[in-house]
Amino acid sequence: MSYRTDRIAGMLRRVLPSRPEARRILLGTLLSAVGRGLTLPFLFIYLTDVRGLSDARAGLVIGWLGAVMLVLSPLGGTLIDRFGARRVVVPGLIIEAGGVGSLALVDSTASAVAAATAIAVGGSAIWSGQSTILASLTGDQERQRVFGLQFALLNLGIGVGGLISGAIVDTSRPVTFQTIYVIDALSYLAPAAILLSMPGVGGKLGATGASGAGRASGGGYLTVLRDRPFRRLVIFGLVLTTCGYAQIEVGFTAYAIRVAEVTPRVVAWALAANTVMIVLSQLLMIRRLEGRSRSGALATVGVVFATAWLVLGAAGFVGPGNAVVAALCVVACSAIFGFGETMLSPVMPAITNALATDELRGRYNAMSSMIFGISGVIGPVTAGPLIGAGGGLYWSVLVIAGCLVASLLALSLRPLLSLAQDGRAPLADPADAPEPAHR
Repeated sequence: MSYRTDRIAGMLRRVLPSRPEARRILLGTLLSAVGRGLTLPFLFIYLTDVRGLSDARAGLVIGWLGAVMLVLSPLGGTLIDRFGARRVVVPGLIIEAGGVGSLALVDSTASAVAAATAIAVGGSAIWSGQSTILASLTGDQERQRVFGLQFALLNLGIGVGGLISGAIVDTSRPVTFQTIYVIDALSYLAPAAILLSMPGVGGKLGATGASGAGRASGGGYLTVLRDRPFRRLVIFGLVLTTCGYAQIEVGFTAYAIRVAEVTPRVVAWALAANTVMIVLSQLLMIRRLEGRSRSGALATVGVVFATAWLVLGAAGFVGPGNAVVAALCVVACSAIFGFGETMLSPVMPAITNALATDELRGRYNAMSSMIFGISGVIGPVTAGPLIGAGGGLYWSVLVIAGCLVASLLALSLRPLLSLAQDGRAPLADPADAPEPAHR
């Protein structure tokens, strides 16, 4: 036991960032994630079963949230590059806290849309801003490890929150849902306070080049869009997240409850299984990914996600007649999905920041986060009506096929990356980084 403990401690020390400021940013991620976990799997159920919205309207509300984020994300990236991430992230956290807290008071479609709008306005630049801050505090050699650790901490917090909310929420008692939304709102203030305590962190990045040296640093989003490898990465991300992450809040939850006929508590336990998988395997996966093709890892993620949805589809067939097997399939789906996430979480931001220059790092990270905004519109808008109308089978086929298409896109990315950008060779000094092919 002592040997295993020492080995885990050694692995953790190896992935911790060298700068204490980066470690404090990661602590803020963990604290806010606990609040996020309280509410993550329940928004669709809260809006429909507690607040009385139809399945289609609830899906549209969640889709609206993604649409507003999508519209504002480019502006967030520009502001980050112009004024520094700190001046964008702190107000965003405060605004999003207000929006999340207001969900406790919604009583109609209009009020739900208003709350979702506030959440989207505040959150439109938070993730890209935090990624930019972490990238500025870490070197090329440790970024993949640090982004993986960030994701592990994020999911650890979400899992803890999910376990807590799963034990207390009750659709017949609206106050239980109101409580978790208020606590979630308060949790957003933790990373804001941490960032405010470090006045030297998150400022405007200097004019020196980063890992994308040799390319023009001006031109704003036009330069970013001219980056052919990054364009391919964005297309891959759009397909994968639309058929993956964007389905968690609506597709996964609605299918599990409406088609597989499991209880909301099973959904909460499924989220816990997802977290356990990530926490147990993320450090090992970070180690396994070092020196290996990042594009190959992304292709594997698509296959793993497709497998997860296939298992969930099986729950729909056995659910009405065997509640135990259906519940096990729902939990297994979430665990398998989590295994895929342990590969995606370190690799996607590592490639993004390997392609970026310091002057455009905010915009690169903003475009990467826009992937979730676009998929956040398409996923809920299609999943809610499809499953609500009894189209669970069609939904399953659609998301499984989409994940496999994403795998093919990831494989097509490999020839466009240099060995260093693909993770198959160590990133040297930025000035020595080779020019990738096919610009």
